[in-house]
Amino acid sequence: MNSIQDIKSELKEKLAESIDYSRESSDEEIRELIDDMLIRESKKVPLSLTERDKLRRELFHAIRKLDVLQEFVDDPQVTEIMVNGPDNIFVERGGRLYKSDLKFENGEKLHNVVQQIVSDCNRVVNEASPIVDARLQNGARVNVVLNPVALNGPILTIRRFPDKPITMEDLISFGSVTSQVCEWLGRLVKAKYNIFISGGTGSGKTTFLNALSHYIPAEERIITIEDSAELQICSIPNLVRMETRNANVEGCQEITIRDLIKTSLRMRPDRIIVGEVRGGEAFDMMQCLNTGHRQ
Repeated sequence: MNSIQDIKSELKEKLAESIDYSRESSDEEIRELIDDMLIRESKKVPLSLTERDKLRRELFHAIRKLDVLQEFVDDPQVTEIMVNGPDNIFVERGGRLYKSDLKFENGEKLHNVVQQIVSDCNRVVNEASPIVDARLQNGARVNVVLNPVALNGPILTIRRFPDKPITMEDLISFGSVTSQVCEWLGRLVKAKYNIFISGGTGSGKTTFLNALSHYIPAEERIITIEDSAELQICSIPNLVRMETRNANVEGCQEITIRDLIKTSLRMRPDRIIVGEVRGGEAFDMMQCLNTGHRQ
């Protein structure tokens, strides 16, 4: 008797052959194809209701979503997903790191998922340009490193942010800051002081910056500049969001943080928020301060 995994592989091949690639099929059409296949398969192999639901979900994720990663992307308790090649998936949930039992069928499937992610962001990653930052539709940050840089790649790291941005009130309830510190910081933001936020990887820099942004007066014009858009600023109507771009084989030139900082000065900003500073753009930021712009 075939295992569920064997049935899934067989149905996935049949599903791929059944899809009409000459037009755009809706999600509902894909689900109907899957349901029809499962009905026919259950006549040959007894499948419980739980097994059918599991196969239906996994087949849809494999065709339209991120395959085995989709359940982690949809899980609000998961904050980080780390893929070290097709056979090793690690997940951070509730502040603890776990090795998942799930794995990709092969390296090609993982590579296809990587290409799906970066193409949705209009970015390119390949052997000639093996490192890229991207994001998912839900705002999660993605980093990809391919061979030959990653010897056991492809390496895929996904940082998932809360569906609801964390506020200063949340940070107070967590015990991260005191109400007195929040009140002081609020006065600094409203007074347009220049504020730098620093810390180690995963220490909460972006989360803290999002919380601070709630103190910005709603009538101001804000420009955000990031390598990969992560900030969740919801309280500012006059908001301009800009993101860097890598060069590609189609002739598109690279647009760097430095380029975006320079052009932002001509966009009449009340404040400029730079998501992350690592190199020469630090000099441009200091130049901005000399022109009277707040950051």
